[in-house]
Amino acid sequence: MAAGHLVKVYFVTSNKNKFREVERMLDSELVMEPLEIPEVQALEVKEVVTEKARKAYEIVKKPLIVEDTGLYISALNGFPGALAKWMFGSMENEGVCKMLDCYKDRSAYAETCICFNDGKRCRVFSGRVYGTIARHPRGGGGFGWDRIFQPKGHSKTFGEMGMDKKNSMSMRAEAVLKLKRALDSDRI
Repeated sequence: MAAGHLVKVYFVTSNKNKFREVERMLDSELVMEPLEIPEVQALEVKEVVTEKARKAYEIVKKPLIVEDTGLYISALNGFPGALAKWMFGSMENEGVCKMLDCYKDRSAYAETCICFNDGKRCRVFSGRVYGTIARHPRGGGGFGWDRIFQPKGHSKTFGEMGMDKKNSMSMRAEAVLKLKRALDSDRI
């Protein structure tokens, strides 16, 4: 945050991996607020974070962010989108790879949206990375579907990249950078 900017921002998440990743990229004081806020079930990530930030602010009553990421698979008309957590919870990475074997088009994009809410302003920052779904999970790094998402122009999945490499180009990094710029300039 800009010099003299003293506002603490609370990150409403119970996911320690996401918290560490965002905290490292944001490079400012961030406080983990591990609340379980019910999420609206929608395909669009922006819709999910906007509603979640509104509900979270009613509880926390302090400047906060919420984050969600979706995976939009072209062959499935954008499914699972923001519902990825549920799909991968039942099918896992290998199941999604196998499901796409009957399609020629394995293209997809990942989108992260971060919503800042301080009770007066509610603003969404988003980032996207385009790529493909690998034929089989590869790599042991990352979390979620990192082992099957291969960013365009790269030969490795996010799961095969080290965290620093992934963070330098991920959809979350793009969204966090936009948030950081807004916080640093006090133009949130």
